[in-house]
Amino acid sequence: MPKKPRVLSGMRPTGRIHLGNYEGALKNWAAIQDNYECFYMVADWHALTDNTDTTGLPSEILDMVIDWLVVGLDPVRSTLFVQSQVREHAELHLLLSMVTPISWLERCPTFKELYRSEKERASLSYGRLGYPVLQAADIIIYKAKFVPVGEDQVPHLELSREITRRFNRIFGKVFPEPQPLLTKTPRLLGTDRRKMSKSFNNYISITASPDEIAERTMGMITDVKRIYLHDAGHPDECNVFAIHSLYDAAGRMEEIHRDCIAGTLPCADHKKELGDMLAGFLRPLREKREKIAADTAQIHDILRDGTEKARTVAKATMEEVREKCRVGNFGDIF
Repeated sequence: MPKKPRVLSGMRPTGRIHLGNYEGALKNWAAIQDNYECFYMVADWHALTDNTDTTGLPSEILDMVIDWLVVGLDPVRSTLFVQSQVREHAELHLLLSMVTPISWLERCPTFKELYRSEKERASLSYGRLGYPVLQAADIIIYKAKFVPVGEDQVPHLELSREITRRFNRIFGKVFPEPQPLLTKTPRLLGTDRRKMSKSFNNYISITASPDEIAERTMGMITDVKRIYLHDAGHPDECNVFAIHSLYDAAGRMEEIHRDCIAGTLPCADHKKELGDMLAGFLRPLREKREKIAADTAQIHDILRDGTEKARTVAKATMEEVREKCRVGNFGDIF
């Protein structure tokens, strides 16, 4: 039987996941488990680049992994592990940092977006600047052939590919160049029309209670061009319509589209319908979460077993890397 191509992806632990996480990554992670050898990483070191307060990190990791299992990640078909428990990532990150020009990191889209001014750059840590180097180490230490990304993330992966090529050219080929496994990610904004994010508090958790869902949906910004109740609406520009379209099992969107344009469907009524629909759609996930969360020892076992498997692969890779780099392997000298 042919060996499945290996995939690596990860997510920073921020606790329970929301619809943006689900549509943007996890839905696809679950879908590809049968066709790829999947390694899914809790990126706790990466979390430190934005927030060095780690007091809540253990509970956030636990909450996130529980939700991974809720949406269908299967520890039998995929390897779920914690980044910081595979210390070889840090060693490879160090070696890659020796061959990565600073100019490459400064042209990274995220860097240019966040650190335009001298004042912003003055507060920049090496960890934030070197984030893409650690990201490259995360991927290639498993010799992953593919990384599932949306089209907007391809430039970030290209930097990992450049770092890989440079390392292979200097020390000899060790790593395959990771390829993007393009995934279609629907346009899903937060309740305030910005990117759905916990930092903006504009998200809808996949395991939210009906009351929480109702509060979030009723507070959503809708059609900004519709000023008065009976004005013609613009459903194709409305975030409530966009989210409703993703989860409409009742076939209501054509009617809603028509009534919105005609100005006969009040936005408040549509938001209430969206809230009721989401509460029904998410109920099985919420109930599944209650069962999984009742056995935290099982979650610890899953992460322990997955991390051990990841560590075995990473150790083998680093033995090869040390031999190529002629550092760290000194036989009986020491």
